[in-house]
Amino acid sequence: MEGLSQFIHAIGVFATPSTLFDVAWATLLGIAVGMMPGLTATLGVALLTTLTFRLAAGDAILILICTYVGAIYGGSRSAILLNIPGTPANAASTLDGFPLARQGRAGEAMGIATVGSFFGSVVGMLLMVMIAPQLAELGLKFQSFEFVWLAIFGVVISGRITAMNDPIKGWIAGFLGLLIAQVGQEGIHAYPRFAFGSTDLAGGLGLLPALVGAFGFAEILSVMKHTTYETVRDSGRRILPRARDIFGRWWTILRSGVAGTVIGIIPGVGEDMGAWVSYAAARRASRDPDSFGKGNTEGLLAAETGNNAAVPGAIIPVLTLAVPGSAPAAVLLAALFIHGIRPGPLIMIEFPNFVFEVAAMLFWASVAILVLGLALTRPMLYVLRVPRQYLMPLVFVLCVVGSYAITSRVFDVWVMLGFGVLGFALREMDYPMAPLVLGIVLGDLLDKNFRRAMVLSDGSLEPLLTRPISAVLALLTLTALLWGIAPVRRLTRALFRRHP
Repeated sequence: MEGLSQFIHAIGVFATPSTLFDVAWATLLGIAVGMMPGLTATLGVALLTTLTFRLAAGDAILILICTYVGAIYGGSRSAILLNIPGTPANAASTLDGFPLARQGRAGEAMGIATVGSFFGSVVGMLLMVMIAPQLAELGLKFQSFEFVWLAIFGVVISGRITAMNDPIKGWIAGFLGLLIAQVGQEGIHAYPRFAFGSTDLAGGLGLLPALVGAFGFAEILSVMKHTTYETVRDSGRRILPRARDIFGRWWTILRSGVAGTVIGIIPGVGEDMGAWVSYAAARRASRDPDSFGKGNTEGLLAAETGNNAAVPGAIIPVLTLAVPGSAPAAVLLAALFIHGIRPGPLIMIEFPNFVFEVAAMLFWASVAILVLGLALTRPMLYVLRVPRQYLMPLVFVLCVVGSYAITSRVFDVWVMLGFGVLGFALREMDYPMAPLVLGIVLGDLLDKNFRRAMVLSDGSLEPLLTRPISAVLALLTLTALLWGIAPVRRLTRALFRRHP
């Protein structure tokens, strides 16, 4: 209760006109950054870190957190309207968000995404206040052996839920992403792999150009091929979701919020896994799982709740262990050190109120995305009035600029174009894109931790199966693989019917 009272007091401290103005513009900037393909939360927070260097520590951290929260939410806009996730965290939102937009329910979809993002941030923020140290200890128990299975499980579950009719195609796309992630210098001894003498290839294939190409440029090629491509439209339905549609799904919101927060705490996993796990849990618990991926509002609500709940979750280990839970959180960790705040186990002694101040910052950022998100939904619907064949050249420019701006390498533009062609070809064969991108995200995590695990165990695979957490993750992965095979699924159901 003492922590809760400190949290409420911190909310009041930040309720000043100048502070709320900073909250408003920083969150709006974050939404704009998140909407643009290639400009992710990491890039937004990194750029603002240099611009806020001379500000007071509290003001600078407030601006960075609001930008972080706004960017993760803002990516849902392009995911719904253009089928291009603004950030990797919004890839799951395309599954039901874009089909809803094509059904004439774009405004409703963005309203649901806004409300889900708000509640996800609130749930994660409350968990931060109540059990931050305990949850951080759980994340600390994950070592190299557990991270190996976590990466494999992420690819398997993503492939399963994005290719329901043929999970094998989803798994092929996911493991193809894992293989692509091996291009470049390996993470322990910096030995170039699959570089073929090219300095550019030795630097690896960037995630963001790959993401922009697979989702953005591939979409442009699809529009060019399918001249009768159905455009998204809005039939004038209400934007603000009905109370019964939201509160009638309180369990989905709570489950997704808790799952997203817990996933966010695990170092290096990030908001995208929070969305996928929440989406998978919602589909598993649904009475109509076959409607997921075809415009199910509960799926969109779960995905947006999960990825925004992962933001407070990723900040928890930053504050208590000085270990980032995601890439934007890593930039935030650096900003804390720059501004003279030393996160870690001693933060409750050296800066006893800072954790609650960060939670209050997250609260005001959540309020900002709710207000600005609903207020800007109607203006965003004007995008729907632009024919896609006219909009695609602008999207192409953003794809090229976004890919080049990350590291100022022309090679990244070629990577974007290459992944666009690959993504288009895979789409034409009904292979999902999300597992491919997730495989690239988790490939580095899998590679480094598998090699460390082999060093720690002297080359033995036994700890991967005998350590408690590893064993649980291995069992979950095997179950997901077997359940995705239709004959195994039918046999299991037949056995359960015989032995109720």
